[in-house]
Amino acid sequence: MSTEASTSADPHDVLGYLLKHATLKFTALTDAALEPLGIDSKDFGALRVLAHREPTSQLQVAQTLGIDRTTMVTLLDVLERKGIVTRRPDPADRRRNVVELTDQGVRTYDAARTAYEETEGAFLAAVGPGAAEQLRRTLRTLLES
Repeated sequence: MSTEASTSADPHDVLGYLLKHATLKFTALTDAALEPLGIDSKDFGALRVLAHREPTSQLQVAQTLGIDRTTMVTLLDVLERKGIVTRRPDPADRRRNVVELTDQGVRTYDAARTAYEETEGAFLAAVGPGAAEQLRRTLRTLLES
């Protein structure tokens, strides 16, 4: 048993609980907003990376998102079946697959970006724009340290 004094047994006082449950809530809201487009928040992450780059390798997308290669392949398989991305061997290195958005993928990304931004705005509305920007800066600082 801990001898450390606790000010509260309420999990809402624990940072890990707050971060986890804020993430779960935001992900659920985002997934619901993206569902009509046939994608979810994981898919949107990949589309966002692909929309802001020249054609890139599967590995580069996985590294940018911080996910393993197997998970990336599975995610891209689904997106490719939906006609959102295309993969082809890299002409400079046939061992690599180059991934890019299709025309349908660009349209899906554009609609998803709008849905995501609206969802994010609604999620952060309770704290106001100044606090929302401070939250972003604080989280970036924590992730960079």
